[in-house]
Amino acid sequence: MANKNNIVIVFDFDKTIIDVDSDNWVVDELGFTELFEQLLPTMPWNSLMDRMMKELYDHGKTIEEIKQVLRRIPIHPRVIPAIKSAHALGCELRIVSDANTFFIETIVEHLGISEYFSEINTNPGVVDEQGRLRISPYHDFTKSSHGCSRCPPNMCKSLIIERIQASFTKEGNKMKMIYLGDGAGDYCPSLRLKAEDYMMPRKNFPVWDLISQNPGLVKATVRDWTDGEAMERILMGLINEIMEMEKMVSSDHCKISVGIVHEPLLPISLPVPLHLVK
Repeated sequence: MANKNNIVIVFDFDKTIIDVDSDNWVVDELGFTELFEQLLPTMPWNSLMDRMMKELYDHGKTIEEIKQVLRRIPIHPRVIPAIKSAHALGCELRIVSDANTFFIETIVEHLGISEYFSEINTNPGVVDEQGRLRISPYHDFTKSSHGCSRCPPNMCKSLIIERIQASFTKEGNKMKMIYLGDGAGDYCPSLRLKAEDYMMPRKNFPVWDLISQNPGLVKATVRDWTDGEAMERILMGLINEIMEMEKMVSSDHCKISVGIVHEPLLPISLPVPLHLVK
């Protein structure tokens, strides 16, 4: 990898790195969609996924069968090159996701990109002694609440973003963050980004809808994207833009002023209820 720069790129996982929701993908591919939809109104998503893993186990579905399903999950062909290029340019890459460690680690290992991420923040997914996958909440809401009314009870991504920001501040490093996401759960962390940061919401997805309703609430520069090809192009453009600005700022003879420019965003719909969308 090239010399590290001061850019931290935070990726959501479902419908951002991969093109589908990994939870839905496993449930659908293994034939349990009907039961999932019956139970969905009765419990939080994270708790429901733990219940669904019990159903898979009780019906004889093995961990290897789950892995096989995960290994054929769809991903846009330009996403992996984008991740590798960002890493090669010296960016630090992290994942913040409401999926689970078992699903994400299985997928990124299969895709050959696990080494590019310095940290994966998600719900714990562990295979127990009986061979059943257990999915636990990132934040144990049975003991205490994370205190955020915007986010599902098991995870507030803002708390993770604030921890990352604080770690760089403590080390005395000036960090610029680029955050990519699609779901309603990515809206809360978008409000924690600073003016020098960048928010990349996937266009016409829930987080884009929420930002569109009041774009002024997001301090960061907003650049939307539609698919893996657009993600790669816009992300590489932002990285190069930041690196060029840093070069100019570091030059003794050059002073620049950087403003905030939001891409045009038009509100198109009301947000999906947060307990149903990741």
